[in-house]
Amino acid sequence: MKRFLPILLLVLFGALKANAQFETVKDSVVQLYGIVMTADSLVGIPAVSVTVKGSNRGTMTNNQGVFSIVVLKGDEIEFTHVSYKTKVVTIPRDLKGSQQSIVQLMVEDTVYLPATIIRPRPTPQQFERDFVKTKVPDDDIEVARQNNSVAKRRVLMQSVPSDGAGATALQFRNMANKATYYGQVPPQNIFNPAAWAEFIKAWKRGDFKRKSYDE
Repeated sequence: MKRFLPILLLVLFGALKANAQFETVKDSVVQLYGIVMTADSLVGIPAVSVTVKGSNRGTMTNNQGVFSIVVLKGDEIEFTHVSYKTKVVTIPRDLKGSQQSIVQLMVEDTVYLPATIIRPRPTPQQFERDFVKTKVPDDDIEVARQNNSVAKRRVLMQSVPSDGAGATALQFRNMANKATYYGQVPPQNIFNPAAWAEFIKAWKRGDFKRKSYDE
């Protein structure tokens, strides 16, 4: 019997402690009820969210603005509505009794929207004029067609670097020219009539004009 006495005392102490905690929680439970009204005309506000801050407990007011919710002493009750400013009420910890009534007034939250200018419908002549002058962006087919033009391809050829095959062919041509004129002075194209003719044609075409990539 002496062996089980400490165990019995421990169980009895735990039961007394749990009962005391239960009595404490039970004493701190409060039935909060009341009505939410407008501050200027004292009219009940429906669909007001009444929630306990820091928890998932809450309720909403009915069509007359009346609500009822179970809270604990010391809880912060938050009243929110899309058209009114938020209000927070704290339940006193030293509240006597287990019920509390409240009449919560809420002030309308005014939101100023930008001004809206209503214009008359355009006349058929104005619509036709604006429709004709409307710039439609180029689609992929039109962009591809413009990129394949002779002038655009000439500009792209001057800016796009050569690939491996082109660079290798250019290097081989330079080596062949050096080998051909090895030991002598290579000819100067400044005295070549064909080179001058090609230069004049390129000048007339505008190949030497500075062009942007967007052209």
